[in-house]
Amino acid sequence: MEKKILIADDHDVVLFGTKLALESRVENVTIDTAGDYYQAMHKISKEKFDLIIMDINMPGTKNIKMIQEIKSIDQDMKILIFSAYEESVGMQYIKEGANGYINKLSTVDELAEAVIKIFTVGNYYPYNMVSQMFQASTEKKPLNPIETLTEKEYKIFVLFSQGLGNLEISNLMEIHTTTVSTYKRRIYKKLKVSNLAELINLYQKHNF
Repeated sequence: MEKKILIADDHDVVLFGTKLALESRVENVTIDTAGDYYQAMHKISKEKFDLIIMDINMPGTKNIKMIQEIKSIDQDMKILIFSAYEESVGMQYIKEGANGYINKLSTVDELAEAVIKIFTVGNYYPYNMVSQMFQASTEKKPLNPIETLTEKEYKIFVLFSQGLGNLEISNLMEIHTTTVSTYKRRIYKKLKVSNLAELINLYQKHNF
């Protein structure tokens, strides 16, 4: 049975190379492409795809929230994260519901293997990622400290990380500046940071 794949990446060379590589190594597939997240979302809302191979750092991306957004359109579609970022970043997308991760530095054969495994067994995890997953389950601690934040705390955390001040956040969230300060102290405590630089660094590390 033929499978439909959508490759989403903002680099033409990557799109063309990935499409060509998979067409020559994976049987019974048809492949379409999207140049950014907006185009990818438009296509999956109009057509049925079995798999999306997606970069996580292209125009329109929304960090890990993209996974649930895509799944809300098509729960059955598989998602393979295709990124140059390290496995620890890919782990966050796996935890959110992605079906696999592969680094852009992988070989063409490894990419083809990842696609085939997702179609046959439902997921694909590189060896290093499997080791991290086992270690995390053994230690029983969250991989991402940001996950300890409540929904409102997370929103305020993102706004601070994007350079907004207390007053700007107060106006945007429609809450008092003193309330913003209270949330800020709570966020710093939960994330174990002591200044804005550390907060921004944590945001950049876990939210691409």
